[in-house]
Amino acid sequence: MTTAEDIIENETARLRPAGVPALKPAQQPAGPFEVAAKPSARDALVTGLLVIYPAFAAVAAILAGLFLAGASSV
Repeated sequence: MTTAEDIIENETARLRPAGVPALKPAQQPAGPFEVAAKPSARDALVTGLLVIYPAFAAVAAILAGLFLAGASSV
């Protein structure tokens, strides 16, 4: 069975000398939280919908709640 002491003893430091430049990142498509190289109109539309729809839904829910609260007193 492997113990914590075995892992610590076998682990080596992966440091680079100060004069060596850092490695370049792998060429891969941007992830969901990375900026794409050239944003398109489709990206702007999706982002706008992600911002506007929840705001519209919140306002609609508040108005529906106020309407139902007012309607119950009649």
